[in-house]
Formats: sequence, C-alpha cells, structure tokens
Amino acid sequence: MTSTLTETAPGRSSARTGGSASRRTWRRVSPLILAFVFIPFVIEAVWVFWPALQGFWLALTSWDGLSAPRFVGFGNFSDMVSDPIFRTALKNTAIWLVLFGGLSVLGGFGMALLLQRERRGVGIYRAALFTPVVFSLVVTALIWRVFYQPDGLIDTILKTVGLENLIHPWLADPDSALYAVIVPALWRQIGYVMVLYLAGLKAVDPALYEAAKVDGASAWQRTRYVTIPQLKGVNSVVLSVIVIDSLRSFDIVWSMTKGGPYHSSELLSTYMYSTAFQSTQLGYASALAVVIFVLALAVILGYLIRAFREEA
Repeated sequence: MTSTLTETAPGRSSARTGGSASRRTWRRVSPLILAFVFIPFVIEAVWVFWPALQGFWLALTSWDGLSAPRFVGFGNFSDMVSDPIFRTALKNTAIWLVLFGGLSVLGGFGMALLLQRERRGVGIYRAALFTPVVFSLVVTALIWRVFYQPDGLIDTILKTVGLENLIHPWLADPDSALYAVIVPALWRQIGYVMVLYLAGLKAVDPALYEAAKVDGASAWQRTRYVTIPQLKGVNSVVLSVIVIDSLRSFDIVWSMTKGGPYHSSELLSTYMYSTAFQSTQLGYASALAVVIFVLALAVILGYLIRAFREEA
C-alpha cells in the first residue's frame, strides 16, 4: 500500500505541476495579443461566417428579397438539372478553370524561371509583368474592350501580319466571347502567379542545383527533379489562389460581356449575380453560391489529400 502511494504521488504531482504551468502560460499571454486574436475572429464570425451560414439556409428557400422566405428543401438544386443556362454556365466555368488556371500556372512558372536570376535589367521585366496586377479588374476590362473594338489594337495587329481573315467581332461572337475574355484575365493573373513562384524559387537551396550539375543533369532535368519537388508548398498556395479566383471571376466578365452574347460567356458567378439582383431569385442565387463553394472545396481538398498521400 505504501509503495502504491509512493508511485502514484509523483504522477499526481506532475499533473498538478502541468496544470499550474499551463495556467501560468495563459497568465503570461498579453491581453493585447488576445485582443489581436479574438477581435478579428469575432468580426470575421459576424461579417463572414454568419452570412455564409445564412446563405446555406437561403439555398433551401424561395425568396424574392421582400416577402418571407419559403422553405423548398432541395428544390432549387433540382431545378438546376433542367436549367439550360446553369448547364452553360457550369460548362463555361469548367473551361475557365482549365484554361485560366492552367495557363496562369504555366505562364507564371515559366516567367519565374526566366526572371529568377539577378541580372541587369531583370527588375524592369518583373515590374512590367506585375503592373497589370495593380489595375482593378474593371479597369483591365475597359482597356481590353478598347483593344477588341473594330479597328482596335487586335485588328490592327492582325492586319499588319497579314491575318485579316481572322478579324471578327470578338466580344459579340458567341464562339469567341468567352476566350476573348480569358485573355485579359490571364494578362493580369500571370504576373501575380509569377511573384508567388519567384518567392518559392528563392527558398530553394542552390546546393541542390550544384549537386545535380555534378551528376550531369540537364536544365530540364534540374527543373523536373529539383525545382518542382521543392515547390510543393508554393503549388498548394497557387492552386488555392487559382481555383478561388477562377470560380469567383466576375468583374472582368461582367464589365466586358455581362455573360453574353446569348449566355455564351456566362459563368456561375455572373449567373448568380444576375439571378439575385436582376431576377430577384435570391434563394436560387444562394443555391448557385453553394455550388460554387462546393466546387472550390472539392478541387482544393482533392489536391491536398493527394499531396499528403504522396508525402506519406
């Protein structure tokens, strides 16, 4: 009995010591630090989390913004199946995600590889590529609307190089409107992705490249087996940014085509906006917002799960 008490006493003592240590740790935390943590959390909860939860609730209702919401369950989601505009917007969003996202990553990564070395004049090229990021999407849209006008910059360039047969109303043609809008979006996004990859490339240990050169690796092999594996963390950030920016792309499309002509450049984001504020079908628009959220979450989580499995 005495030995048992003797053995258990240290455990109780250590538990008391651990509890008192944790309380002392909390006492040492400055009230200012707690304020910096909890005040933004409360603001975020009130202005972001709570409206998001309300959006999920409104997706299950029929509401015009004036009368009381009427609960319809999953009726809004079932209506999407037979909605031709929704199917067009979903297809265009998938095209936008693949082209805008894929070309942004390839272009930004390629520019980062070209401009990562510090040499004379490289800052000018970096600044030139990053400058479009400073412009708002609305300003970018207005600039490119001028480029796409009849006898504008695009048509003038085509005439100069002898490709007059390609000239047509870029934003008024249903076959080219969506792709014509993707170009200015890329013009702005590539510089942003380039900066993210430049930051990641600065963190790669130069000794790895030297070892690869000693082993006789070519430039492509060094990029494939040294650079890309070292950028896994940056790739996660870039993917998240690209997916979120792709699914919430609205300003540039709305400013240039408003989803037209004939919904040929309609995205889920523009269809959600027009449904909510032009057709005043706020319940159906909330359901569209839920679809956008689920798509973004599925793509990002799918990539992260795959990355974690590869590391394991």
